[in-house]
Amino acid sequence: MSKRQKRNLKRIITAFVIFIAGAIIPDITIKIALQMIAYLTVGYDVLLSAVRKIFRGNIFDEEFLMTLATVGAIIMQEFSEAAMVMLLFQTGELFQGIAVGKSRKSIKELMKIKPEFATVLRDGEEVKLPPEKVEKGELIIVLPGERVPLDGIIEEGTSSFDSSSLTGESIPVNLGVDGKAISGMINLDSPVKIRVSGVYAESTIAKILHLVENSAVHKSQSEKFITKFSRRYTPLVLLAAVITAFLPPLAFGASFSVWIRRALVFLVVSCPCALVISVPLSFFGGIGAASKRGILIKGSSHLEMLSKVNKIAFDKTGTLTRGGFFVTKIMPQGVSEERLMEIAALGESFSTHPIALSIINAYGKAIDKTRVSDVVNMAGLGIKATIDSKEALLGNIELIKEQKIDVPQITEPGSIVYIAYDKEYIGAIVLADEIKPDSKEAIETLKENGIRRTVMLTGDNMLVAQRIGEKLLIDEIHASLMPSDKVEKALSLKEDGEGKLAFAGDGINDAPVLSCVDVGIAMGALGSDAAIEAADVVIMNDSLMAVNDSIKIARKTMRIVRQNIIISLVIKFGVMVLSTLGFDNMYAAIFADVGVMVLAVLNAMRTLRL
Repeated sequence: MSKRQKRNLKRIITAFVIFIAGAIIPDITIKIALQMIAYLTVGYDVLLSAVRKIFRGNIFDEEFLMTLATVGAIIMQEFSEAAMVMLLFQTGELFQGIAVGKSRKSIKELMKIKPEFATVLRDGEEVKLPPEKVEKGELIIVLPGERVPLDGIIEEGTSSFDSSSLTGESIPVNLGVDGKAISGMINLDSPVKIRVSGVYAESTIAKILHLVENSAVHKSQSEKFITKFSRRYTPLVLLAAVITAFLPPLAFGASFSVWIRRALVFLVVSCPCALVISVPLSFFGGIGAASKRGILIKGSSHLEMLSKVNKIAFDKTGTLTRGGFFVTKIMPQGVSEERLMEIAALGESFSTHPIALSIINAYGKAIDKTRVSDVVNMAGLGIKATIDSKEALLGNIELIKEQKIDVPQITEPGSIVYIAYDKEYIGAIVLADEIKPDSKEAIETLKENGIRRTVMLTGDNMLVAQRIGEKLLIDEIHASLMPSDKVEKALSLKEDGEGKLAFAGDGINDAPVLSCVDVGIAMGALGSDAAIEAADVVIMNDSLMAVNDSIKIARKTMRIVRQNIIISLVIKFGVMVLSTLGFDNMYAAIFADVGVMVLAVLNAMRTLRL
């Protein structure tokens, strides 16, 4: 609770005590005096604000309506009702302020990731500077416990980094020399030196903070409806109250006091604060809840659109799969798997090709390069080398056949490395892009949660795409697509009249598609400029389950928004009708205003726990 809220709470308690004292004391003069003191104690700022707004031409808001209703009640000598209306109105305002503060807190937690300083090595000395003053190419030192201030490449040292504030992932990331350090990570273990790859304004952290700070700019259709509704609703309500107060007495000779009282009740009921407060609060809470999970939603309009998505297209490489070469099958012939992998790793030990690096990584043991000599890269075929004084061949099937060695034709999908050693074929290694561990579960969960159609859009060949698609049970597969083909296919899916389309891609080469669909979701976008710029939803970790989480949060938020709109309008219009028919109870009016606002705000706060 802020200092201002604490002061308001004390003021409300003081006014309430005075009000109770006035209700107990039998002397009518003292009773009225105490009720007016309670009214002014709790409501003086509302009165002053309403008067100031009148002079500025900004008349039609809840403070004006509340002032008009309570002053009218005082004129009608309904002192206790005037004091109670203002007391409960201020209590509701305090409650609303606390709720908004809690909702903002989840966003502010993300704002804490901004580093306070950077330790820069200049002329052999360590200088502490604001991150904004560090230049591209400079060398910075990050000690254990410090936050990485700018994006860069590690030049010296190895350490674990906590990226949970960026990705929502609790498991630390291990980075060594040539590892990419992202601003906002916390160094956990050892000092590291990082070569800065860009100025602060270009850093991941700066882009994220800008995104969060401006997340309220894009208003949803629901919020736009409430804004337009409030502007037109308030003057209409005021006109209706004037007609209610004066038409029956002037036209039909009814009692002025009765109809003015009904008009005052009408004004109290009509305050639209429940809608004006609870709807933006619901969206703010939903965006905050998503940010805690490493999901950045660029505004309530995108959150609302995300809730309507019923079909999703996925990029394959880097989204459904891990995005690289991985050993998926070892097929030895006449030797053990271990021996086959040893020969393969030795033969590839002098190569930097992705396939070679994948084989070496899969072997996972130390390699004695002194056992290898006479390495020859044979363009388009593979590698020829001498291992332990015997010839080894590693490459495609043509390389082995050229040496008149019998070799079987393997039809496994993926890249195949055939291996011969000492003039004999000893087996093959299949490499392919591996499916991410959570991809199948994520697709199944999305279908369970109402996604009617899943589509794969990939530039890879159809054989590989079908293998991945069949394992993941994806409904529709489009392969061998150029970037322009992806955009064309995405637009046809978007415009087929079957609902809203989301596209999930890695945000680098998929930026055009992310921009053209109803909701663009950038996957694993930590450090990706293209993703943060092009997408509507940025998922900072690499988990496909986060796509499902984002849709669930969006749908639950929209359910709460709709509940608040319906509850507010039904209760308010119901009591307004009753008040014009003669059920002019001021306490019912107070419930229809402050009570409904409290209910709506409580309901909106549920988004914080999504």
